[in-house]
Amino acid sequence: MLWLKALHIIFVVTWFAGLFYLPRLYVYHVLAEDRTSIERFKVMERKLFWGIMTPSAVLALGLGLALFLGYGLGRGAGWMHAKLALVAVLVVHHVYLGVLLRRFAQDRNRHGHVFYRWLNEIPAAPVLFGAVILVVVKPF
Repeated sequence: MLWLKALHIIFVVTWFAGLFYLPRLYVYHVLAEDRTSIERFKVMERKLFWGIMTPSAVLALGLGLALFLGYGLGRGAGWMHAKLALVAVLVVHHVYLGVLLRRFAQDRNRHGHVFYRWLNEIPAAPVLFGAVILVVVKPF
């Protein structure tokens, strides 16, 4: 089971890195002024989302499910319910970033760079730190 935990951590970290980096690419994309740079950002965003983030998310969720089924909830597992709720928020955030990706690909972005700067920091950071704290501390 130790190797399963290690793989799970690797894919979670990879997924989270993408969740933080993709909105930063959106900031740069909005600020780009020439067609070459805009097209380059479209390629980078697509490869990050479909080539790294989404496979990592699927593998992280799958391995997490395998670990969950292997260990079960046990006694005093209220922290696990809270963690699963935070994971659901991360999945929704991931899907929303995909919606934004599609808008950028179609040149239909409706937001400025300040929106993406906030999107880069606000939603993912509290959820990420909350999930880690729940796993390490297991407060309830």
